[in-house]
Formats: sequence, structure tokens, C-alpha cells
Amino acid sequence: MSGNNHIASPEADDEAAARFRRLRWRTRRGLLENDILLHRLLDSRASQGFLESELQALDQLLDLTDPVLLDLILERSQPEGDLDTPEIRALLTEIRAL
Repeated sequence: MSGNNHIASPEADDEAAARFRRLRWRTRRGLLENDILLHRLLDSRASQGFLESELQALDQLLDLTDPVLLDLILERSQPEGDLDTPEIRALLTEIRAL
């Protein structure tokens, strides 16, 4: 799949489904709050999946420590530097709305 097609979906081809499973495993966090919020995001996207740009943004968020990630999700801090992108802001907004 390419272009604007959604990828990394459990309902897609084998490679995309495997990527979604790896993503679900990676969203398992040390803080239960992050774990719950991130799994809600994945559950809400299970049928449509993620665009490549969204996956890259999510990877950046998952590289953060749990306290930093939770602060961003709860709007106790705002994305700065490399994290201040439209894709990351959109994902944070989506997570907060779930």
C-alpha cells in the first residue's frame, strides 16, 4: 500500500497486520494511564489503521518517557522542537478525545 492508503491495520494484509501487532505491543507502557489511552487509540483505529506519517508521529511519541508522554497527553506541556508537528498535534488531540 502506498500514497494516502491507511496501513498498519489488523484487517490489512499480513505485513500490515504484523506491523499493527508490533505497534500494539510497543504501546504497552509502564504507566497504566498511558497504556489505557494508547490502547484506546489503537482500538479506535483498528479498522482504518494509520497513515505512514501518523505511524512516524506515533513512533516519536512512543520514544518519550512515560511521564513526558503523559504530560503531553494531559496538556500539562506542549510539543516542542521535533515533536511540534501537525501529525503529532493531531494524534495528541485524537488521544485526548477518546
